[in-house]
Amino acid sequence: MSQEIEKPDTAQPPVVEQSPTAEEVSERFTSLYSGFQQNDSWMKGERPLLAHYTSVETLEKILKNEELWLSNPLFMNDLDEMRFGLTRGKAFFDQTDLEKACRLNSATAAQLRAAFNTYYSEYESKHALNVYVLCLSMHAADDTDGILSMWRAYANNGSGAAVVFDTGAIKIIMEDSPLVLTPVRYASTTDRLQWLERKVADWCAIVAQAEIPQPMLYIPAYWLFNVILGFALSTKHIGFLEEHEWRLIYMPDRDKEQVLADKFDYIVGSRGVEPKLKLKIAPLDGAIPQFSFSEILHSILLGPSISSPLASASVVRMLEKLNKKDLIPKVHSSTIPLRHAWPI
Repeated sequence: MSQEIEKPDTAQPPVVEQSPTAEEVSERFTSLYSGFQQNDSWMKGERPLLAHYTSVETLEKILKNEELWLSNPLFMNDLDEMRFGLTRGKAFFDQTDLEKACRLNSATAAQLRAAFNTYYSEYESKHALNVYVLCLSMHAADDTDGILSMWRAYANNGSGAAVVFDTGAIKIIMEDSPLVLTPVRYASTTDRLQWLERKVADWCAIVAQAEIPQPMLYIPAYWLFNVILGFALSTKHIGFLEEHEWRLIYMPDRDKEQVLADKFDYIVGSRGVEPKLKLKIAPLDGAIPQFSFSEILHSILLGPSISSPLASASVVRMLEKLNKKDLIPKVHSSTIPLRHAWPI
């Protein structure tokens, strides 16, 4: 009797699907940032002239100390704009039926909500006070007059000055810098609400298809919160369009090495004590690449209400006393015929 030969097992072993890495999960949400990336003029290489309209007293401090003071948005006129983005974005998230919109079970939905609320509350309690902004206005190279509405609103009704910076002096883009320079996007209230609602819906669609492991549910929550935060810090009502604003923003959560933590300061003014970030106009390791003060300072404009030869000569004297004679050719007086209105 012949012995039957056992055939080898040719069946394929079961395929064990590997869980995605945190980086792979994160990559699925980068499309949420596409709107910012497509409009990111700075990252595309645009280096505009940017004017900071201010008082003559502040001009003297900028020149004397070679320093800019960034303000916290919670103490600025743009407070409502920032709150608008954050509160409305969170409201859309809170109102979303995650179980239905994202096709999640109740436990997963609850975990996502908790992660998002943690990021939101941590920002309010830890980071909000340490976010700082410097507001600037896009400036044409041949413009020595400035913008009338900017003189009226931000430079003592024309009695102030504008310091114009040449961002072309910054040759290197540092993507991981805690300082972000970005143009402001303008839209109506309706359009901004629709944008936020659409982003939350897009986020839900990604979550529904991603099959994210439970230990990584913090990643989609992180992305959604930061998209809403970016929107809040870089958008304004369409009524401010003529300002052509750019913003230099300090993001404390990105300052992992605490490069600028020792620059936190304060001033005491008419509104009480206000936090400030006092930023030297100079290279800073980990945040600002090489440039010189004279390179980045393009021009100094004197407001139309103080544009007399005497005022110009006085600024020249100030520059001489501050040992900045090289800046004298950069001083210009606005010729806009704006004068203080006399009371009737």
